[in-house]
Amino acid sequence: MRRLAVVLLCGLLYSLPLSATAQPPVAAPASVQVAGAAQVGASEQVAIGVDLARSMGAYKPIGDWFGYDESNYTTMQYGRQLLGELHDLSPVPVYIRAHHLFTSGDGVASLKWSSTNVFTLDASGKPVYDFTVLDQIFDEYRRAGVRPMVELGFMPRDLASGTGPYQLAYPNTIKGSVQSPPKDYAMWSELVRRVTEHFVQRYGRAEVATWYFEVWNEPDISYWQGTPEQYFKLYDYSVAGVRKALPNAIVGGPASTGPGSARASTFLRNFLDHCANDKSAATGGAIPLDFISFHPKGSPKFIAGGPGEVGHVRMGLANELNAAANGFRVVAASAKYHGLPIILSEADPEGCAACSEKENPANGYRNGPLYPAYTAVAMKALADLAVESKVNLIGMVSWSFEFEGKPYFEGFRTLSTNGIDKPVLNVFRMAGFFSGERVATTSSAQVAADEIVKSGVRAQPDVDAFATRDAHEAAVMLWNYADDDVPAAGAQVNVRVTGIPAQVHRVLLEHFRIDETYSNAYNAWKAMGSPQTPTPEQYAKLKEAGQLELLTSPQWLDVAGGSVTIATELPREAISLLHLQW
Repeated sequence: MRRLAVVLLCGLLYSLPLSATAQPPVAAPASVQVAGAAQVGASEQVAIGVDLARSMGAYKPIGDWFGYDESNYTTMQYGRQLLGELHDLSPVPVYIRAHHLFTSGDGVASLKWSSTNVFTLDASGKPVYDFTVLDQIFDEYRRAGVRPMVELGFMPRDLASGTGPYQLAYPNTIKGSVQSPPKDYAMWSELVRRVTEHFVQRYGRAEVATWYFEVWNEPDISYWQGTPEQYFKLYDYSVAGVRKALPNAIVGGPASTGPGSARASTFLRNFLDHCANDKSAATGGAIPLDFISFHPKGSPKFIAGGPGEVGHVRMGLANELNAAANGFRVVAASAKYHGLPIILSEADPEGCAACSEKENPANGYRNGPLYPAYTAVAMKALADLAVESKVNLIGMVSWSFEFEGKPYFEGFRTLSTNGIDKPVLNVFRMAGFFSGERVATTSSAQVAADEIVKSGVRAQPDVDAFATRDAHEAAVMLWNYADDDVPAAGAQVNVRVTGIPAQVHRVLLEHFRIDETYSNAYNAWKAMGSPQTPTPEQYAKLKEAGQLELLTSPQWLDVAGGSVTIATELPREAISLLHLQW
């Protein structure tokens, strides 16, 4: 049922001529001069090989994880709609992580702020628990069929030890006493226990045992107004509270920033040492740790143009991959924890979803196909780096959701805008076709993950693939990515798929595409004149343009010697998904 819309679309397209769906890519104007980037002339010829007979192990769907600052958006119109779409991305469970689940307030969201008021103290100092808003949020998760990654934070007002203002307005929302340690660690632990117990009673012990409980967010920077040792103590008391209510709960952390720096690497290493070697401050016994989390981020820049030049965005993929690789090495070096699951509980092109393109032109990547192309490369590179370090990467959380009541395509890091899906959501729809085993791919124009860590994707574009094979199908994702968002010729790609079972004589090909024309509501919106109050007819067209689109009608291909060859023109920053069925 999850692919019903795609299947119906495919069925409608079987009878259409090729011209009904296939359009030539938009050519870049040859006269444009771009600052700091060499121009590319004729299309590159690229050979890609996919060997379905060469397994690289079980496929891990690391992209089925999403998160956001404003937990109160969960229950709003477009938040509820988007949660359902996230559930429908994939046949495997989709996990959701959100900030401010314990924060005090009125339950109204603003940029980088939300609240549930789950905990207060009465006049006599006795705890009062109110699960009303928290239930609304988690009921929406249940309704949508997604699973929570429960982030235990932030500090309720009546428990906060900080002496400054509790809440500060954006952009200073991480500097209030809401991020301070608790006045009473035992009272905090009891809050965690009561919340976990409530979840078990409301949603069932077996269900809550599939959730992930993560302690706090980025305690190595201003999100934690305490020392590392105080965070370690918070961790001990938090997991003790969770496990008291649910002994088999999955608990972990520290959700620290990306270990691209010595400071962040040291924090992660010290946290692992604490869990491995110290006694729990809460129980005096061993410290539970079921998964490890940290946050690698990229660092895009805006390259300003000189006289006669146009400025452009240059992505910083190397920063994200370097931070992840360092974190993997820290985990791999742990004698006790090298095999634990790793969740990159925020993994993004940069670090501020609530900052718009207007505030920083480097955020101009967010509305178009550059964002999904970056994400496709990152997914493969992170998987490759994890294999190289022999660690168990199970998830990368895209910190992107939606913002209610904001202008269309304002430039926030989001998956949709006012209910209109942005191109980046479609790369996750593409990934939903992966299943079974990952299989080997080769490309004459690939840039290896180690090389991206060193130099980014600057010297040449990365034209590469990621593929899986299941019993009666295969999925191949292709991309043509470069860090510099500049006009460039596309690539002429020939994909040779081998290892198709000997008894198979024909395969059905569905070719999906994200580029400037396909699966791109932003381009459709601009073509309408960028309306901020679209008519009902315009809105319906934008909704349709936001869905994953076929590049051509589905077609049957003859198999010769267990192989087929598929040729396609792949524009710069474009992504294709080739779905083969037999």
